[in-house]
Amino acid sequence: MRDTRESRLLLVLLVAIAFALITVDIRGGQDSPVDGARQAAATVFGPIENGVSSAVDPVGNAVAAVRDSGSRHDRIAQLEHDNAALKAKLGSDDRNRSRVKQLNKMIRVAGEGQYGIKGAEVIGIGAAQGFSWTVTIDVGANDGIKRDMTVLNGDGLVGRVTTVGPNAATVLLANDPDFTVGTRMESSDELGFASGQGDRPLRVQLLNGKAKVVKGDRLVTFGSQADRPFVPGVPVGVISRVDPSGGDLTRTVYVTPYVSFTKLDIVGVVVAAPKKDPRDEVLPPKPKPTPTPTVTVTVTPSANASADGQQQQQ
Repeated sequence: MRDTRESRLLLVLLVAIAFALITVDIRGGQDSPVDGARQAAATVFGPIENGVSSAVDPVGNAVAAVRDSGSRHDRIAQLEHDNAALKAKLGSDDRNRSRVKQLNKMIRVAGEGQYGIKGAEVIGIGAAQGFSWTVTIDVGANDGIKRDMTVLNGDGLVGRVTTVGPNAATVLLANDPDFTVGTRMESSDELGFASGQGDRPLRVQLLNGKAKVVKGDRLVTFGSQADRPFVPGVPVGVISRVDPSGGDLTRTVYVTPYVSFTKLDIVGVVVAAPKKDPRDEVLPPKPKPTPTPTVTVTVTPSANASADGQQQQQ
């Protein structure tokens, strides 16, 4: 249609009629006079509308999926977070079980040696205090901790307290090169002095140069005057090597400590010494030797061999 004066007038007239119908329809509500016409139009154009709707549904669904993908991503993220939290909880439970086991072992040692101990947790290592083998524990003067107290755990001798703060203390470990403790051998009572060598076995100088020692012999602390810095009877370690005696006044042996100094967690500070020396009571039971299996071979003559023997006799 050309853009003429007549066409413009017709357009204005159609718009005016449309507005009039809309006004009548709104005011009429459910009793609108054009309701019949609207239903007729719906009957005619409804199938077409449904077809178009079906055609565009996949697009709409895709748009909805894109719209919902954010919430799905959040759900996946939440599930991953919950899974990580569960793993952390299980890990925490494993650690708690390990710590309970350590505490039970330490209580056993304290009970057998009649040591009064104050439990503590290792909260730091010695990097902040220099190159020495030290750890920091979470108890101090406010907990009754004093300098030169013995520190142990469920395996044996850990070290001694060197410095004390209000709520923390520093422990010099038994494998530190500046650490020395008097030792006594199980059964033979041979005395010596053990010194730390870092990550190597402890070096023990026995006072008796002719002492009879063998690999596997065990040592405990001898104890100090007034039980400071060491109480008696704390397990130290097992002899792993013996230097051949060269006629010296002393004899050198090397001892693998019971305590693993790189895996310390729960320790105890001895705040009350035993009334009497526990001697060897605190040492763990000796491992039972594993019997070596023996194989016995029995030779049984075969049936053919028996028959041959009978024929030869005939």
